[in-house]
Amino acid sequence: MWIKLAFLAMFGLCAGGIIAAGVFAFLAIIGVFPRLIGKTGTKRHIMLYETVIILGGIAGNGMDLFEFPIPVGGTWALAIFGAAVGIFVGCLVMSLAETLKTLPVINRRIHLSVGLQYVILAIGLGKMLGAMLYFHMGMGM
Repeated sequence: MWIKLAFLAMFGLCAGGIIAAGVFAFLAIIGVFPRLIGKTGTKRHIMLYETVIILGGIAGNGMDLFEFPIPVGGTWALAIFGAAVGIFVGCLVMSLAETLKTLPVINRRIHLSVGLQYVILAIGLGKMLGAMLYFHMGMGM
């Protein structure tokens, strides 16, 4: 029985690590981290950025896995965390907006003369439908 649990724990941790690595690779590819480093002029601290990103990913996975409460900080900690998450989401949205500039290039390459707005709409509706199914099936609980 304990061997089954050990394998389950190992596979779960490996799968979580792979997903986290994919998310961080996606964020690096769309330019969130390089843009932040460039805008703040802190290129000399690149090793610190890498360390903090890795430790943040590990801490986030651990907190998601074990779901333990943080008893200190109260409202102030929540406000600081909310501001940090808001700044991050804002940077992510701006990076994704820049990625959307590639859609006209794709439009020219696949020779789509009309209907780019429908391609964008289909992408958005697919994302919405996937999220609705995800939460309707109880996977997000």
